[in-house]
Amino acid sequence: MALISQKSFQFYSSSIPASRSILMTLSKRLSFISGQRKAQNCSSIALRMVCFKDKSQYMFCRKNHIQLRTQSLSVNETVHLCGDTGSSTKSNNVWMDEQLFFKKLNSLCTSKEIFDFLSSLEVMSDTMASGALQRISEVEVDDNGLKNPEEVLENEVFRALCFQFEFESSKLSNTGLLNALQALIKLRIDPQSTLMASLLSEGEERLGKGQLTVKNLCALGESLLELEGPSCATLEQIVNHMQEKDIEKWSPREMVVVYKMLQVTVREGEQYQDLLNRMNSVTLTIVSQLSPKFTSIILNSLVVLRQTQAVPLVTALCKHSVKHIPYFTGDELVNVLEAFLYFGHREQIFTEALETHVPKSIFTMHPQTVSKVMQYCCRKMILSKPIFDAVAEGFISDADRFTTDQIAGYIIPFGTLNYLPPSASSLFRKLETVLHTRLSHFQPHTLLNLLHSCVLIQRYPVNFLPKIFSPYFLQQLQAQPPGLDRIVTSQLTQLFLTITLECPFYEGPKLLPKYQVKAFLTPRNSLDVHLLKRVKTGLLYLLKKRMYFASEVSTPYFYTVDIEIKLDEEGFVLPAAQCEEVHRRIALCVDGQNRFCVNSHNLLGEEAIKQRHLQLLGYEVVQIPFFEIESLQNCRKMAEYLHKKIFPHTYGLSC
Repeated sequence: MALISQKSFQFYSSSIPASRSILMTLSKRLSFISGQRKAQNCSSIALRMVCFKDKSQYMFCRKNHIQLRTQSLSVNETVHLCGDTGSSTKSNNVWMDEQLFFKKLNSLCTSKEIFDFLSSLEVMSDTMASGALQRISEVEVDDNGLKNPEEVLENEVFRALCFQFEFESSKLSNTGLLNALQALIKLRIDPQSTLMASLLSEGEERLGKGQLTVKNLCALGESLLELEGPSCATLEQIVNHMQEKDIEKWSPREMVVVYKMLQVTVREGEQYQDLLNRMNSVTLTIVSQLSPKFTSIILNSLVVLRQTQAVPLVTALCKHSVKHIPYFTGDELVNVLEAFLYFGHREQIFTEALETHVPKSIFTMHPQTVSKVMQYCCRKMILSKPIFDAVAEGFISDADRFTTDQIAGYIIPFGTLNYLPPSASSLFRKLETVLHTRLSHFQPHTLLNLLHSCVLIQRYPVNFLPKIFSPYFLQQLQAQPPGLDRIVTSQLTQLFLTITLECPFYEGPKLLPKYQVKAFLTPRNSLDVHLLKRVKTGLLYLLKKRMYFASEVSTPYFYTVDIEIKLDEEGFVLPAAQCEEVHRRIALCVDGQNRFCVNSHNLLGEEAIKQRHLQLLGYEVVQIPFFEIESLQNCRKMAEYLHKKIFPHTYGLSC
């Protein structure tokens, strides 16, 4: 282990004549020596001390990294380290116990307190010195970078530490070397500086010689991920070394770091899959120990690495994440939600935890995080009124600062899940204001999705439809992926049908026939074949002949009717094939669970608008929801139910 000893020395400024030199004394100059922590009989080691002809400078560069420049170094004096030969380090307070050092260090809250503390010591190990740098990075760095650059970077103790870490890197312990590297990265020291190059070079040299432990390998890996990212070839070398280690002895932190390295090193389908399988198995046993941050990182890694076979681990992590919801950062919660979506996982207790957290935190949550919560609810078809109501209030309050994608992320789920919150009038007034101000900022497909979601819940964007139906906008849609595919043209057609049926006062441009579909594509709420078969069996029992009803009937109005029954003027059932003398058309909507929000009797927006439009087109719509017929055990009971539903005026007279 390298030790650092401090002796009084002088700095001289070259800008001042020697006769007028101003003496600047740092009470105890820091200097590294190599050796063991042995006080007695420590041989005196001569080491050159230096003075600065010009003080260190710093500047911001390369994505907010800080470049340290130490200029014009010259030899000043030779000193003897470790005190006089034969003196007792303990009795003379030269050495401070590491445990006491770190206890004191962690109680300090400013860089000034830390530097004053370091100046009071005479000897410390390189581990202690690197720990001091780490503590400085903890108290002085926030999301915007270094809070007080001048106070830290121009401090003489800090400059002396950096100088000696650079020029004595080969004498450092592995822990001292790698802790210092991590701290300097956090302090945004320029990666291209000679200081960082020296530490990195030494770390990579020790890696090549196989001198690093699992903890050391992970520390080096984290540093390389931060500095060089996925392009760093050394990461693969680290992963190869990790494969040889005993995974069961890894700490949760070490497991997390290896997952992160694998995210950027795995380029082929089966590369490192054996290592991943072993890691997944061991991680399953330590899930309960994982912090919110570690839980989020591992879930994100499993998504990136496409570990769809790791079902037990994914399930355990998803359940474990429930208790961390109040403690996740915004980015961490986004990672967790993306994992739930990717792996198709859903936990009722997770939704309940979100319902508690989101309303309390809506005004402090990042809009991107809220958008992801809404996307999760939308994709999972979870209509959570506490969440949606809170999100509506958040939108009304803060929508002016949202990006266009965030605006769409907030609003679209309301239409998809067919829900109007109590504050609906204020919500859509705010949306209209935002659209008037920023309409041109929206990407074409984002704008179309947003306006289409509005008509699902009877909020009609008539002021903006001239833009949507304009040839220029349609060309923009076609030019950007996914272009004018079936889903996009279905949305355009449904917008056109909506203003035709529900907004007869609209006099703007119409959608040209070449952009209209013949039938809407609604994959989300496709027909429940099993349920349809049961209803058809009941109808056959009721009407006696199959000729009196038709199933999956295409209409001239873009919709497909699940079951159609035709009646004459007197109410008698006509053969399904007959086209004359049809006085009434009954559309049976056989609504399976996939047409409703989860655990709810609330129809999805696409099915709600279909039934609304069929009524406006002259159909008598009869809804046959799954929850009304799932308990009917035989054909006779089904027929009785259908009779009462379809022909309520004759029910009880005959069956």
